[in-house]
Amino acid sequence: MHSALLALATGLAVNATAAAQNAPIVQPGAPGEDVRAISAEEAVEIAANRFSVDDVRFMQDMIVHHYQAVEMAELVSDRTSTEEIVAVAGRINASQADEIAFMQNWLNERGQHAPDPASADHSMDHEGGHEGHHGAHATMQGMATPEQMAELAASNGGDFDALFLELMIAHHEGAVDMVDALLRQRGSAYDPVLYDFVNDVRSEQAAEIRRMNTVLSSLSEDPRNGLAAGFRDAGQAISNLELLASLPKPTGFFDSENPAGLPPEIQPEDTDEEVERRFGQRAPFLSFSNTDMAFAGDLLAVGNYHGFNLYRLGDESPELISSVVCPGGQGDVSIVGDLLLMSVQDTRARVDCGRQGVSEEVSEERFRGLRIFDISNPLAPRQVGQVQTCRGSHTHSVVSSNEERIVVYNSGTSSIRSEEELAGCVEGLPGDEDTALFSIDVIEIPLADPSQSRIVDSPRVFADDETGRIAGLWSGGDHGEGTQRTSRTDQCHDITVFPSLNLAAGACSGNGIILDISDPRAPRRIDAVIDQGFAYWHSATFSNDGTKVLFTDEWGGGGRPRCRAQDPADWGADAIYTINDGQLEFGGYYKLPSAQSEEENCVAHNGSIIPVPGRDVFVQAWYQGGLSILDFTDPANAYEIAYFDRGPIDPDVMVLGGYWSTYWYDGRIYGTEIVRGLDVFELMPSDYLSENEIAAARLADQGQTFNPQQQYPVSWPEHPVVGLAYLDQLMRDEALPAEQAEALYAALGQAADAVDAGEDNAALSRELRQLRRDLSGVSVQGEASVRRLSALQDVIEGVSASLR
Repeated sequence: MHSALLALATGLAVNATAAAQNAPIVQPGAPGEDVRAISAEEAVEIAANRFSVDDVRFMQDMIVHHYQAVEMAELVSDRTSTEEIVAVAGRINASQADEIAFMQNWLNERGQHAPDPASADHSMDHEGGHEGHHGAHATMQGMATPEQMAELAASNGGDFDALFLELMIAHHEGAVDMVDALLRQRGSAYDPVLYDFVNDVRSEQAAEIRRMNTVLSSLSEDPRNGLAAGFRDAGQAISNLELLASLPKPTGFFDSENPAGLPPEIQPEDTDEEVERRFGQRAPFLSFSNTDMAFAGDLLAVGNYHGFNLYRLGDESPELISSVVCPGGQGDVSIVGDLLLMSVQDTRARVDCGRQGVSEEVSEERFRGLRIFDISNPLAPRQVGQVQTCRGSHTHSVVSSNEERIVVYNSGTSSIRSEEELAGCVEGLPGDEDTALFSIDVIEIPLADPSQSRIVDSPRVFADDETGRIAGLWSGGDHGEGTQRTSRTDQCHDITVFPSLNLAAGACSGNGIILDISDPRAPRRIDAVIDQGFAYWHSATFSNDGTKVLFTDEWGGGGRPRCRAQDPADWGADAIYTINDGQLEFGGYYKLPSAQSEEENCVAHNGSIIPVPGRDVFVQAWYQGGLSILDFTDPANAYEIAYFDRGPIDPDVMVLGGYWSTYWYDGRIYGTEIVRGLDVFELMPSDYLSENEIAAARLADQGQTFNPQQQYPVSWPEHPVVGLAYLDQLMRDEALPAEQAEALYAALGQAADAVDAGEDNAALSRELRQLRRDLSGVSVQGEASVRRLSALQDVIEGVSASLR
């Protein structure tokens, strides 16, 4: 292709100096100035000036950039026989050498220096000199360092394959970034030959990245790699879980003509040949996307951009009992008694739940804020209250409730509506004290009359502690070279409250924060952190004892493939912090360990604690990355213990789909699939999680209500199974002698039978007391083992007392 470009460039140069003409050549001046005749030589000189300094710098840098790819490709033949790697190297050798020749010729024709990449000193300083072979690597995106090149040259076989692909993918992504940076410069790539070339570079490099990502993913033996695509028939991979039920979305909550939510397919011209599928750029609006869940007793509410659905839980799969159409998005829900609260922020949402939307820029019919429904009759929920807010309601948190009122924190992340539509909504700038930015809403809902619900305060939780400046946290931008670009902190996406500890954790755009909520109406920030790898602080979850917080990063906003093999392991991940004396201290990261494809949107999203005593276990949604269950008891060494994943929704185009939320409730795991529906899972015993630990989790008392962003400490009964769970953990830690453990297993197993049968057993009670005394002399290592041993002793004491 670039040989043709080379010929075209030469042809243009010849044609530009074509035969002389008799007609005059003139150049108009500014308005009011005379026309000036110019010579053919002057005219050509002007035409020859169709390139910029940025164009020249780009071509010089790209020659060096391309040459490193050739150097990497030349290492392949002696270090691997993997066919796919050899094929990649062959394509690079052919295309990049051709493009280097084209770029050198382009520069020479314009009298510019064309670097010789094979020389020992080829990196340009862009003023005619040189700065050394490796000196410019740091300034060119995606370039491997000398140390990385040395590591690659020293590797072989599978190690070489993986490192080669990782470095080459980063290298190609750097080339795409260089093209994008050039095209952002005013007046660049004016030359049509150059313009065609840089766009060809971008499209070819992007295509090669997709191919290499597929190869890199295939190097892993993880069953989740390479799952077949499909809406209802996608391939599945499951580990240490059982899928109990998979329910499609209810009628009225999907487009029957496009249930998978595919973007419009461009129909090919009439031809007998097989052609590649092509799609329009705009996917369908999120009109029918499943979102968050809330539970109360045996009732499950599933939020949706179109309203919500209510299910009755039982031993079998959930039973749909009513569907409530009230569009607006995103439809996050909470349940308090007979009231259901729903977040709404879309500008199309209406006060009357109408389906026709709102087209006017300012309208009394528009609703953006918190809806309140009476669900005392779940077959016919009624809207009984509304609270309009300036930025809508993206999410909300139930902070407290009593017989008189409910207090809610509202998080709006959308644009600020006009004052004409809602008084007091001032957009303003960070220094404007009246702006609706840089605050959260505190809403009170009077139970006697929810129609009188209102905002009672808008605390400035991001203010500078010393100056009081309301924009006191992250101001936006990146954190330096090689870091994420993070949005300004002027709102929270999620605020998770832990009322019994008077704490809340906020995932607030550019910061993670913790709040003192002793006074729910006046939350006070007590610490804030940043992370150079976080693009958007999305959600927060406390450990059961409130000593840790797991924050998530929604890099790419949830609509991008961010779990590919080449993506950084600390971007789009979880960051786990411990809380020490009110301060957040970083512990470690966790990211889905299975690489996903280019057709799967994937990043860390919503989850909940699984109440396994003695451990911090978390089930988490990763969009089309499926669900992953991790243990973060040791924040520095979080690891996966179970998973479920499906292949992409479509093999040729990415669709916004996968799990929005996955939560543990009453012994099961529920997951809302954005386009597919609702899934129900059960944990299965494994080397990572014992049957006793699962049984103990089912015994946990987590209350009769579960709302997102609201946590209460889970407690366990003094039941022998709970003791057996701690004993399993101690044996996994190799903390107890086998003989002592055997006696404990036997006694606790016998005690479980007696307790379940409601029988007394004085002899067994005495044996348990003696076994507990014997444990007092045991010395264990590690903080977690010490806690487990103490908890085991407490359980044995309680069980012993119950058997007397």
